Amino acid sequence: MQQFAAAWSFLPAAPAAIFLLCSITIMSAQVSQINIARIELMPNEPSPFTMRDWKKVAMGYDSFVYDINKTGLYLPLVFTTPEGTNYPQNPTFGLDSYVGTNSDNSGEAINVLPSLVGASLVGVDKTNQYGMNWILMSQDYFNKNNGENLYLNNIGGHSGSDWWYDMMPNIYFYQLYDLYGNIGDAQNQFKLIADRMSEAVQKMGGKTTPWTKASMEYRAWDFLHMTPNPDGVHEPEASGAFGWLLYNAYKQNGDKQYLQAAEWSMEYLSNLGANPSYELQLPYGAYTAAKMNAEIGTKYNIANILFWIFNRGPLRGWGTIVGKWNAYDVSGLVGEANDAGNDYAFQLNGVQQAGQLAPMVRYDKRYARAIGKWILNLANATRLMYPGFLPNTHQDSHTWSDQYDPNGVMGYEALREQDAGLMLVSTGDALKGGWAGTNLSLYSTSSIGYLGAILEKTNEEKILKIDLLKTDFFKDAAYPSYLLFNPYTSTKSVLIDAGPEPTDIYDVVSETFLAQNVTAPTSINIPANKAVSIVLAPAGGTISYKNNEMLINGVVVDYNQSSVAYNYPPRIQSFAPDRTTVEKGDTITLYGKGIDQETKDLIYTFIFQGETKSGLAKEVTFIAPDVVGTYEAKLIVEDESHQRDSASIVIDVVTEINLFPEIVELTPASRYTHPGGTIHIKSVVTDGNNDPINYSWSVSGGNINGTGNEIDWTAPGSEGIFTLQLSVDDGRGGTATASVKLFSYDTNLDAHGDLIAWYPFAGNANDISGHQLNGIVSGAKFTADSLGQQLQAYFFDGINDHIRVVNNSILNFTDGITVTLFAQPQLIGDKERFIISHGSYQNRWKLSITPDRKVRWTIKNTSGAVKDLDSETVLEENKFYHIAATYNGRFAMIYINGRLESFSPFSGLINASPLDMEIGQYLPDDPSYSFRGILDEIKIYDYAQLPDSVAAESGAVITGTHEDQQFDYISLNVFPNPALKSLTIEIPSSHIVNPSSSFMTIFDINGNIELNTLFNSAPTMTIDISALSPGLHIIRITHDGKTMIKKFITE
Repeated sequence: MQQFAAAWSFLPAAPAAIFLLCSITIMSAQVSQINIARIELMPNEPSPFTMRDWKKVAMGYDSFVYDINKTGLYLPLVFTTPEGTNYPQNPTFGLDSYVGTNSDNSGEAINVLPSLVGASLVGVDKTNQYGMNWILMSQDYFNKNNGENLYLNNIGGHSGSDWWYDMMPNIYFYQLYDLYGNIGDAQNQFKLIADRMSEAVQKMGGKTTPWTKASMEYRAWDFLHMTPNPDGVHEPEASGAFGWLLYNAYKQNGDKQYLQAAEWSMEYLSNLGANPSYELQLPYGAYTAAKMNAEIGTKYNIANILFWIFNRGPLRGWGTIVGKWNAYDVSGLVGEANDAGNDYAFQLNGVQQAGQLAPMVRYDKRYARAIGKWILNLANATRLMYPGFLPNTHQDSHTWSDQYDPNGVMGYEALREQDAGLMLVSTGDALKGGWAGTNLSLYSTSSIGYLGAILEKTNEEKILKIDLLKTDFFKDAAYPSYLLFNPYTSTKSVLIDAGPEPTDIYDVVSETFLAQNVTAPTSINIPANKAVSIVLAPAGGTISYKNNEMLINGVVVDYNQSSVAYNYPPRIQSFAPDRTTVEKGDTITLYGKGIDQETKDLIYTFIFQGETKSGLAKEVTFIAPDVVGTYEAKLIVEDESHQRDSASIVIDVVTEINLFPEIVELTPASRYTHPGGTIHIKSVVTDGNNDPINYSWSVSGGNINGTGNEIDWTAPGSEGIFTLQLSVDDGRGGTATASVKLFSYDTNLDAHGDLIAWYPFAGNANDISGHQLNGIVSGAKFTADSLGQQLQAYFFDGINDHIRVVNNSILNFTDGITVTLFAQPQLIGDKERFIISHGSYQNRWKLSITPDRKVRWTIKNTSGAVKDLDSETVLEENKFYHIAATYNGRFAMIYINGRLESFSPFSGLINASPLDMEIGQYLPDDPSYSFRGILDEIKIYDYAQLPDSVAAESGAVITGTHEDQQFDYISLNVFPNPALKSLTIEIPSSHIVNPSSSFMTIFDINGNIELNTLFNSAPTMTIDISALSPGLHIIRITHDGKTMIKKFITE
């Protein structure tokens, strides 16, 4: 572990009295340098050339954004909360994502965590700054309360939407762990993250029986439910992030399951057939591939990965920029490298890439010159994303910078080649997206410390000393190591401070000592257009070799030595049985997998109970003994030079394998009741051995009455969500558990409000609530509704059909909400499909259908927290559902067909959206996740409707605690319509087989019951409606198992 004090130990300058200047010239040729074609298109000497002191910028940025007492427009940029969500015993904090962000107190981990890493790398102790322990406070971004057990971009957030937002916060935390060690809950978090990643890789196909790499062709992964998100743009580059996390977890904890999962991830990345570059995870994969190749003998294709990183890829044209914009060299920046006059470079991505590719050179020196040249270009061009380096007319937020940031430490999100007729503009997405008052971006600038930590100027203006250790996290013991590239056309002498102790300067590129037994500044000569990768080792140290490694005093200085020939020994990656416990006489299958640098076909020798099977086969079978016991199996792999590796496992042989009981059903009569109310719960349990079952019930609140497979739960006298758990055992060690959430819901605490919008889609998309929030139809077509009535619903094609409702202040109510509608999805499961969205999760709320075919209700509050709630019901295509989603300031809830089935605590005012509301679409002008199917009867209320009202709108029986019911809906005929004092109702004669009592209910526009009555059904009847208030009403008649519905208006 790289503890804080050791992370910033600088070599002191030698006293003047012992100053020694030694001039050493490199005599031997450089070894096996590999060019990267796109880097060769970049200039050796970019111009105009201005190299900022990036370390000074990083320290200035840190002191600026963490000063909680700053005043002025949009200041301060940091906010604190006295109690965390996941660790309420500690305060927490966040940073604005942009200067002037519209989402106050909405912290993002991709901003907060790298700001801590970057500041720490340049020497700031973030455990004690401005009286705060920012490292401890940042741990609230580890989402344990909702079961994710990961760092995610938002406190209270959920995984599964976008891989880089889910993976990078965990990488940043691991970096902090390497720097600071076990602060707070860090050690526990470290392991939980590794376990989550390992499990996910196995769910994605990584396994040992037989050895199989993972498959990561997804946009994201839901770590809570261990399911993929195949929507939209896929991000297979996340395999590099998986590899980085898991290999470092293995190095830290030594758990081989993490190593295997890292290898499954990296094998997938190395064998991809197309460029996966998308954001910033791929450089982490390049670094990890080089490190694993060097340390454990893997053979990942570094050349391909680096080609993908720098070359323009198919995903948004992502790659590395090459060329001049408006006479400025911008080569080396990272972003949308279209090479067609409309490039768009982003600050964050280039800086993070440098942080990974610099230490990569330690593990694969063949790229020393290429990476040195690229970093020189990047470090020069990055200044153009900061105030003061372009004319004010080419900086779209210069007014704020001029007044509040005279030192120019707050950078822009991006640099655009062309914008509004101007060439080369410092800009970003926030202003156009309405997210902030400026494009000055904290989430982009927070990583500048990575660049500041690795770069140091030398006595030659364009030769940088690049520190190869600063961002080499979880590294083994190492001596100070630096990369220097000479871009000039002639040899240059560069001063290197060797420190006060006698030092040998070794160049791993040429594999020669450039200076020996030196102290103080020493001059080394670097030939034109060449690079050196130097290590400052103790003078006169003992040199030794181990395979690819050259060591001095037992510390590796060169991971790719070519001075001493070697033959890399084989390594067993995995040895596993198909089962660890078998019955007597059963067949056992053993699987092995080895790797070797030189030998393609290893010899596998399996040994079990005195029997040996040897050959090229990696899979063999044996017969288990007839005697109960524990037996050892052994594997030996051998290469062509007879070098070996071995492993062993144990297998238990038993008379009978006990099959564990299985809880097939755990079903409550209802998911909610009022405080003090009762719910009946029934379970169904099976056992493969027909063993008698013991039942044990427990609950987190309330009381349990009864035993065995059925019990009653009495809710406590207060509101809350409680977990009921059933544990069963078969008396032989076989157990099973299952749980269900039950809701004690105090509806007396809910406020009432108004109907804000109602879209019956009866011939148009107009709002009939009286608020004139009429929809603008784009492509959607009329179709039949759930009752079979023509021209009474809209069909959306799932491509670009949508209905837009122009944003209005009345739509941005804050206290509570209900959204109800009828939907018939016709294409689901391929990606997330948006039913209705007001700014989506980024701004306000949305209803969608997830790839696993569940309804998802998402709300964002004014503090920036986002709640995702999924239905339990898995939807089917071409089937109508009534869907309702509510929020009352205490809980978010989902109803399907009138039945409350999902609920979760959430609080805060609902955030306002600057965007129009979309029906059938994700966001305005973004059809990526459009809904295909039929939508009808959309209503929006500014309060949470009660369960009975939702049930009434759905057509379900109103009983307070009700079962989900199915109805055969039949249309009524009523007249006159509009009506004044009386209403005549015609029931189709085909539905009155036997005259009997029917049940009639009339609801008002808010779903409130105005009339409940029993009557003897007849083909025609007239009722008195004089007591009804003017407006729209719904009449529902239930007769002989059928339900008939009709809307009418009273005047």
